[in-house]
Order: sequence, then structure tokens, then C-alpha cells
Amino acid sequence: MRPRIVWTLIALLAAILTTTVLGSVTQTQFNLAALQSLGTPIPLSIRAATTWQDLTGFAPSLAGITAGGFVAAFVVSGLLARGLPSLRMPLHLVAGATALITAFVVMNHLFGITAVAATRSLAGLLAMGLCGAVGGWVFGRVSARARSGASSPTA
Repeated sequence: MRPRIVWTLIALLAAILTTTVLGSVTQTQFNLAALQSLGTPIPLSIRAATTWQDLTGFAPSLAGITAGGFVAAFVVSGLLARGLPSLRMPLHLVAGATALITAFVVMNHLFGITAVAATRSLAGLLAMGLCGAVGGWVFGRVSARARSGASSPTA
């Protein structure tokens, strides 16, 4: 496999993993904050245990949502970056954020319910979008190795 393709795939997987972990932790904290606002005490031990449960239970679903959105978004941002190379990193950041926000908005409309509770509020939706932007940054940083002609990590 050509080094450029390998680095691009590694970049995509790194972006998905980063966004999935950040997104899972973010949605957990938004949900726990909602419970706290109702007067439910959430000690640190419960917060940590719930976060871990979501990383093992919710994160795989979020990874699928993220992967679907990122593949489409990074193809578009990559094509745009060819004509606007100085904007490559901002394009990937915006693509990552847009991918997640779009995925959640579309899911909410398709299912008629909010599939990810944290995205019920604008703050939660934007926080998840920020997680996607971080994933876009990771994609941009790691995929830059493909652009620089770095040798394949498997070679």
C-alpha cells in the first residue's frame, strides 16, 4: 500500500478515536450535569464509573456515527484544500465539527427523538461539534505526513 494512503487511513482512524473518546466523555458529563441540576448528587466515584461505562458502552456507537461523518467530511475538506492549501487545517477543523453536528441533527430528524442526549441543547450540540473539530485537527496533523512524503509506518 502506498505511504500516502496508509498515512491518510491512520489519520482517519486517529481522528475517529480521538473524537469518540472526547465525545463520549462530553456527552456523559452533560448528562450528569442535567441530573445534578435536578438535585441528584453525583459524587466523583459515580462520575468516573459512569464515564468509564459510557466509554465501553456508548463509544462504539459514537465511533460509527463519527466514522460515517468523517469519511464524507474529510473527502470534501481534502478536495477543497487542494485549491486552498493555506486553509488546509481550518478546512479539516470545520469539516470535523460540521460532520458531527450534521450527523446529530439528521439523526434527530430521522428518529424523531434525540439519539444522543447531550445534543438536546445547543450547548451540548456545539460541545460535540467541538469534539469533531479536535478530530479534524488530529486528521490534519497526521495526514500532513502523507503530504510530506513520509515513509509508510508499516515499511
